[in-house]
Amino acid sequence: MAITYSDFLTQVRNYTEVDSNVLTDTIIGQFIRNVELNIAGAVDYDDTRKYATSSFTANKRYLVTPADFLIIRSLQVFSTTDQSGDRSFMEKRDTSFITEFNGSGATGLPRFYANWDESTIVVAPTPNIAYAVQLNYIITPPSFTSSNNTYLSEYQQGLLLDGVLTEAFAFLKGPMDMYNLYKSKYNESIQNFALQQMGRRRRAEYDDGVPRIKVPSPSPNS
Repeated sequence: MAITYSDFLTQVRNYTEVDSNVLTDTIIGQFIRNVELNIAGAVDYDDTRKYATSSFTANKRYLVTPADFLIIRSLQVFSTTDQSGDRSFMEKRDTSFITEFNGSGATGLPRFYANWDESTIVVAPTPNIAYAVQLNYIITPPSFTSSNNTYLSEYQQGLLLDGVLTEAFAFLKGPMDMYNLYKSKYNESIQNFALQQMGRRRRAEYDDGVPRIKVPSPSPNS
């Protein structure tokens, strides 16, 4: 069962033994956001993966990314203006390659793409029609608030709490042993989360076999 936002704030104040006059809702809310962004930067977890379909604009080489876009995973272009045509993965390059490859402004089915700026992708060749496109990307992680639960608040409460307590004890400037305790717990929790999301959830027993722990088996005495 997901913890409520108010109960989470109470937990933080109980662990730090300070009240809302010191750790206000706003301050703890910023701690939560800091930790959410830190986790998203360290762990490629499935809840932040998203897919969006759009269309290129004919004779325009730019594609505007969605508002929640953070990192592109891949870009697929269709051979038609809807999703009924053949799809192919575009190849990622840098902007200098795009400029050199398409210095003449040739048009056609786009083959390459690059990050132009924070919210724009540039492609080459320049699309000659409004080809359909699917963007596979990582979103900016959602925020745990009084009106919104998240994957972390529902399934990784311990990780989120350890991270927020690390922020809290740094803010309170001590005691140092408590800061070190929760920093160590947070680092361990984020490693376990990464092992789950980037390890076990990326494997399949049929393809990779069942993960095994080697059990020491000494040879019997002769």
